[in-house]
Amino acid sequence: MNGQQITHQVSQERLGTRIILMTGYDDIEQAIHAALAGAHGYCSKNIEPQNLARIIREVAEGKYVFANNIFTKRELELWVEEKMEGARRSYSEPGTPFHPLSEREMEVLSCVVRGMSNKEIAGLLGISHQTVKNHVTAILRKFGVEDRTQAVVYALKRGWVTLRDSHIGTQE
Repeated sequence: MNGQQITHQVSQERLGTRIILMTGYDDIEQAIHAALAGAHGYCSKNIEPQNLARIIREVAEGKYVFANNIFTKRELELWVEEKMEGARRSYSEPGTPFHPLSEREMEVLSCVVRGMSNKEIAGLLGISHQTVKNHVTAILRKFGVEDRTQAVVYALKRGWVTLRDSHIGTQE
């Protein structure tokens, strides 16, 4: 069971438990999923201690904290609706590619399309090997696939990448 599934289960029990999800996937899409699952707050595992303390205080006071914003319940509902509507609009507008990945995940995916190893991607993007692994894992999870090849095929079929996606770190 993942954090969002546990959050959903606990929120369905209606015990009044206030839940803050701490995650390695600090992006808007995951924050929206956390809110829909019933979380009261969402933050990165890399958060500064004083910011975590602030989030805990806000949530304990009955507020909701997502994407560094403090909301009332109604404001959070409107924020989620706005973000979801934006995703629907971008998906339905011709010529506007919709994909569920963050900008950095798209950079990593572009490197994967080029056949680069995690070590090569880390060197090119100036991030750690573990961070690359985290991004690849997030991509696989978001696409619902089991390996890098399936992720590339999935993204190619949807037009999110091309076989010529080789612009990162190259001179043209």
